[in-house]
Amino acid sequence: MTTTAMDNNVTPSPSYEPFGWHHWHNDFWMSYQFRRGLGETQEGGGAVSEVFQAGSKIGAHDFESWFREWTHIAERNDRRGDDEIASHHVRSAMNCWLRAANYFREAEFWLKADDPRRLATFDRCEKASHKFLAHLTPRGEVVEIPYETGKPLPAYFIRSANGGECQPVLISVGGLDSFKDELWFMTGRGALQRGMSVLLVDGPGQGGALRRHGLVTRPDYEVPIGKCIDWLERRSDVDASRIAVSGSSLGGYYAARAGAMEPRLAACISHGAIWDIHERWKTRDESHGLAGHIKWVFGAKTMTEATEIAKPFKLEGVLERMKCPYLIIHGGHDVLGVESVKQVYDYAVRHGVKASLRLTSEEETGAEHCQHDNPTLGQELMIDWLADIFKIDQTRLAFYPG
Repeated sequence: MTTTAMDNNVTPSPSYEPFGWHHWHNDFWMSYQFRRGLGETQEGGGAVSEVFQAGSKIGAHDFESWFREWTHIAERNDRRGDDEIASHHVRSAMNCWLRAANYFREAEFWLKADDPRRLATFDRCEKASHKFLAHLTPRGEVVEIPYETGKPLPAYFIRSANGGECQPVLISVGGLDSFKDELWFMTGRGALQRGMSVLLVDGPGQGGALRRHGLVTRPDYEVPIGKCIDWLERRSDVDASRIAVSGSSLGGYYAARAGAMEPRLAACISHGAIWDIHERWKTRDESHGLAGHIKWVFGAKTMTEATEIAKPFKLEGVLERMKCPYLIIHGGHDVLGVESVKQVYDYAVRHGVKASLRLTSEEETGAEHCQHDNPTLGQELMIDWLADIFKIDQTRLAFYPG
């Protein structure tokens, strides 16, 4: 047990819980974000010792220390990546830049929306990602999906080295607080390993779409996903009959909405089940740990206003229109709750949707929200399902290290 200097109350020491490593028992949301960064180390998004090094110098509820320590290890890796590429150590440079991108993502998380450091740090996150993508084979593309006049959706299009000339594609979007640069660790890497291209996108309310263009979220997410499909259909290296969408966390709603309303999608994955955003949030107030982020994403001044804006964000009356196969994957000890899983799945099956449900357990790990404690497991379950839907014979693939 440890004693806090602030109030002399005894608080539990860090511990392993059913949903993974819990670093600060007196700061639920900071612990959740730390667990997320820790889990992504196994997908190249960090080094375990570096993450714990940062965590050892961060105080619960101390957002400045959070920004300082994640920035410190991000800058260290970014500099080393630049030094290594100057020595033609390409693989080491790529590893460093990938870690740096995820550390910069963590660093900016708790900054207020109008803090000038937020966009500046996001810029550094993207720049590290761009350096990494430039050295992939095939080279990753930094693209803009036409959306609103002067306000495109930032995205990364990455072809698999393993998928032939004309490849199936997974369109991957994040949720309330995830964006394209994190999606590599959640869906992107696994898809590329199995012969699929990926389009990692910042949709409305996410990443650069929100930070640079002020694009807040919208309930009819089939519109931005449709714009992505329009863009993909113009490419000769895309199999337009095999385009899927996945969305993580709040993106679980986005993906399901798009899968129901956009007939060109061949498969849909809700990486976290969402039934009704208003019902989930209607009792939340300004004290909620993510209140600032929720208001920013929804373009609201208060939580009351945000929950009103969220009223159309529901699957009732929508999900039954889905014609493509649908996977719902959800942590069995999701810290945000598991109540909506049965609602979504039962409603889908009752209305004839070809739905599958996978709950991850404490025993196998990955039982956290979006498998943040074990993102590798989440990718394996999602992308193997998708490979089967796309009839990809994995025994005929070449498997490269990394």
